[in-house]
Amino acid sequence: MNAATQTNAHFFTGNYAPLTEEHDIAALDIEGTLPRGLSGSLYRVGPSPQYAPRDNNYHWFSGDGMVHAFHIGLGKVSYSNRWVRTPKWQLEHEAGRALFGTFGNPATSDPLTQGRNGGTANTSMLWHGDRLFALEESHQPFELDALTLASKGHQSFGDRLTSRCTAHPKLDPESGELHFFAYSPDGPCSPTMLYGVMDKHCEVTQLQSFMAPYASMAHDFMLTRGHVLFPVTPLTLSVERAMRGKPLLAWDAAKRTHVGVMRRGSAADTLRWFDTDACHVFHVMNAWDEGDTIVALVMQSDTAPGLPDAEGRPGDPQAMAARLCRWTFDMAGKGTGFQREYLDDLVAEFPRIDERYTGRRNRYGFYTCHATARARDDSESVLYDSLARFDFDTGERSMHTLPHGDVVSEPVFVPRATDAAEGDGWLLAVAWREHEKRSDLLVFDARNLPAGPVAVARLPHRVPFGFHGSWRPGL
Repeated sequence: MNAATQTNAHFFTGNYAPLTEEHDIAALDIEGTLPRGLSGSLYRVGPSPQYAPRDNNYHWFSGDGMVHAFHIGLGKVSYSNRWVRTPKWQLEHEAGRALFGTFGNPATSDPLTQGRNGGTANTSMLWHGDRLFALEESHQPFELDALTLASKGHQSFGDRLTSRCTAHPKLDPESGELHFFAYSPDGPCSPTMLYGVMDKHCEVTQLQSFMAPYASMAHDFMLTRGHVLFPVTPLTLSVERAMRGKPLLAWDAAKRTHVGVMRRGSAADTLRWFDTDACHVFHVMNAWDEGDTIVALVMQSDTAPGLPDAEGRPGDPQAMAARLCRWTFDMAGKGTGFQREYLDDLVAEFPRIDERYTGRRNRYGFYTCHATARARDDSESVLYDSLARFDFDTGERSMHTLPHGDVVSEPVFVPRATDAAEGDGWLLAVAWREHEKRSDLLVFDARNLPAGPVAVARLPHRVPFGFHGSWRPGL
């Protein structure tokens, strides 16, 4: 299928289009001055498909992963990018064409793919146990060399993790443990979930499964000092629906949104389920315990951004627009409902915090957003023009907005020092320069976004729109 005939052809145009070259640049041109204490590596990942897709409902989420590494130190920035050479990438590379349907849809995949691993490793990056992983929630973590980005393969961690793993694990900053989960670990579209814990040496120490209310694409979850929370929204999965030519992944507004809450260290059968009217969350900012309540900060929308309903019809862009929202769970009460309250009126996504406060009350949060409260017509997309810093003590929001047409990535926070105050450090993001058709790495003082970047590392080429990034301290 030629990309020009695609229903979602825009995913092959502009900065959505794949980057087909791998680069190694020893030193990028720098504008401004890189902070003296900023030393480490920023890794970002996103889709960059090798070949035009074979089905006519290709979605950007299902493209092959490409990792971009910015190594920072001694006032310099070097850069490299590599495709993640997953089994899918290798199989298609040998065939010279796309073999897997969108999201591995069996109705549109080549028979050669039967029983083969279709992982893309395109969603998020993780530095844990002195190891680097590219993550994508339908498969195991894929390990890469931290400096060369050479592919090391999917990892099972001693055959303990043999199915899926979330792209959004949570690191407990006190214990060093990594908490993770997976949806449908028992097979495509199964209504089960998996929860596990990995120690700081990448040894899996806990693993248990439980039934969800229905099969859902559960992209993110919450961790507090005392609890783990699992959102299940009506972004449903159905092989039977896909075999009828309808979407494998689709929004079902007839269902309610559920959140399972489990005390850390307890058995999965102690899960307590809360529920509310249908709403969606792709990304969580943070959560914490507050007496007999649990507070979570999430990016909530009425429906799932960028995805159709069960009949394949596109959703309402206004309903897809996510905004910063607070969820509050009363653990002392007997009801199943929970409170939801929007905190900001801007359409926003990709929330991050100073991760030394994961699971603890955070004062500051960072996210991408549109500069005005009016939702864009393409609010399904990641085309945000601004970075924001929200102060939860004062309710004040400060921002930096890029020139018209430019787009900024998810920000990644780096503390100024291990003992620095919360939010005292730098914010790193990649910007697409629309008029120049290339990208920059931006470095901000996280305490003063309106002042603009303190340093800009200029790339001669573009970094395609992607999803998430991670910081590796030191060089």
